[in-house]
Amino acid sequence: MSQVIARITLDEWDRRYEQLHAGGLREPSYGGPLGRHAVAGDRRLTKLTFDRSTAALRLWNFLLTEDERLAGARGLGVKLLGTMKDLGTVPVMAASFDDVVAFYPDGAWWIPCLMENEARLLEIADRLGVDESFCPVRAMLGAFVNQRHFPVPDLLTCSVGATCDDVSAIAQRLAGMGHRIAWWEMPHRRRPEPGEETVLLSGGFTAPARQVEFVRTELHRILLVLEEWTGQRLADERLLAGIVRANRVRAVLGELRRIVYGTDPCPMPALEMLVAEMLAIHFCSDEAESLRVLEELLVEVRSRVESGVGVLPAGAVKVFWVNPVADLRVMNLLEDVGGRVCGTDYMFCHALDPIPEDLPPLDALARMALADPMVGPATDRAERIVRDASRSGAQAVVLSQVPGASHCGLEGLVIGEVVRARLGIPFVEIEVGPITDSIEAGLRTRLEALIETVEAGGRP
Repeated sequence: MSQVIARITLDEWDRRYEQLHAGGLREPSYGGPLGRHAVAGDRRLTKLTFDRSTAALRLWNFLLTEDERLAGARGLGVKLLGTMKDLGTVPVMAASFDDVVAFYPDGAWWIPCLMENEARLLEIADRLGVDESFCPVRAMLGAFVNQRHFPVPDLLTCSVGATCDDVSAIAQRLAGMGHRIAWWEMPHRRRPEPGEETVLLSGGFTAPARQVEFVRTELHRILLVLEEWTGQRLADERLLAGIVRANRVRAVLGELRRIVYGTDPCPMPALEMLVAEMLAIHFCSDEAESLRVLEELLVEVRSRVESGVGVLPAGAVKVFWVNPVADLRVMNLLEDVGGRVCGTDYMFCHALDPIPEDLPPLDALARMALADPMVGPATDRAERIVRDASRSGAQAVVLSQVPGASHCGLEGLVIGEVVRARLGIPFVEIEVGPITDSIEAGLRTRLEALIETVEAGGRP
């Protein structure tokens, strides 16, 4: 029998922290008890359960101190770049400059969850005409208005075109409010026509060479803007060095995902893995430290696997999860009813794939950006989900719809049809808003039914 290390509550973590601290726990500068974040306003933490490792403690403290880190960087004269919607492209460019930090203001979509709507960001957005017909990323607009959650960036970039309509519309409102935005266009990735020059992208996608060249040209425009803004020239050698550093982060994260999602019993909870995957898109404002955080998680996971230790009982039902949840509590809920995550598509698979290092740097970044599963046909995304879910041995697929999101209208139907036809396993869609307390019983019932269907050998 393998040993199961139970997840613990916030109160239990704080008691454990006191014991660890008394025993000489060594922490980074942003360390401390998790409970302090709840006292400061992140009240949702009191409703979550956490991994009990010091590696997980470091991960959470790293995530929840990003705003402090950004403010500290500004105080040191570092330029702050807000990168909206491209998920993993411009931050690699930004990290190649000196004294520039990039972050995603769109990450404010988790604030209503973490602060249980006490920040009133959604209400501010409502007053500005960006109502609940938009996805929870509209909280970003409220954060720019009240300026209490992250420093206002010195410059913004925004990918538009075949991207999230909600973010594009909100970015236009920000431009109208006087925020400087450097726009760049992402075309809808299409399949090459017969005889058309074709480029193979990560994730198994293909695109016409002319589309790759178009994206490269757009990224070159952004590069020129950043060079003028910083007063620095970013030669290919420096950009390639930035790509190599980003690939180190992706490699460690890739190994972490391989072990966690492929090992039974599961050695790390789904919630911590969700946070860890998010580090890939912009390094949580500190590339070097994000690498150290991931390396510590990897050490912990390897130790557990070698010792036969898991955070769930062996044999938990393997679920491939599609789309990030607006309410983090739902990741706990899956494990509470007997499931475990064995693979993911959190909308940024391309930010997890290695960036080619044997191509001109802008060409490599263009290929990576065009491999975004969200900028092509939903059938393409479904095919990648099927491939990844099949490799992971998934027994079911869950797609968490984001209420109001422009991309969530029909993609579930397409993905569900492909999953059922190709894999023959259960597929379920659930809608997850920022706070699910009022519907938690219903969500639990649906997830329990899914787990029971798998355990009973049921078909979709």
